[in-house]
Amino acid sequence: MDQDPRPDAATPVAAILHDGRSDVDALLRRFAEGQREAGRKVSGLLMTHRERGPGCQDDLVLTDIETGDEYLVSQRLGQDSKACKADPQGFARASRVLRDALERQPDLVVCNRFGALEAENGGFVAELLALLERGIPVLTVVTPRYLQAWQRFVGEGSLLPVDLEACAAWLEGVRRHRSAPGA
Repeated sequence: MDQDPRPDAATPVAAILHDGRSDVDALLRRFAEGQREAGRKVSGLLMTHRERGPGCQDDLVLTDIETGDEYLVSQRLGQDSKACKADPQGFARASRVLRDALERQPDLVVCNRFGALEAENGGFVAELLALLERGIPVLTVVTPRYLQAWQRFVGEGSLLPVDLEACAAWLEGVRRHRSAPGA
């Protein structure tokens, strides 16, 4: 892909452009933990993959950053299934975490992915829109497959490489922009 991800400090929404070659979930976890250790309020959801044994696909679980509560968001469709294993009901249950973040006004909300459900105007789309309308910084992950849908969704939004320093620079730029006179 010829896309050159660059952070835009004025845009309080960013997606890590993930091509599957690194553990982006571990990076998001480290970033969220680092921001919390720095005294920032961080809310949102992180993806965990649980192995189910030989011949079976992993369970997908979203974990609430603040409470550790877990939400199973995958369906068991059988090992030969080619259908999307995302469970819309599981995502609906997990969406509570993002809705609660609206009330708490955190410094950052991490949303595990902008994926298939969101690309079809489902999943966490309503919650993401509400967070963005309030100007709450949101960091998520998008793969090249859903990049066009992501760009249609946010219009302008930063694309970041899978890199802790790039995520930190983006968030610091957002924080500086928000605290600037007239912002």
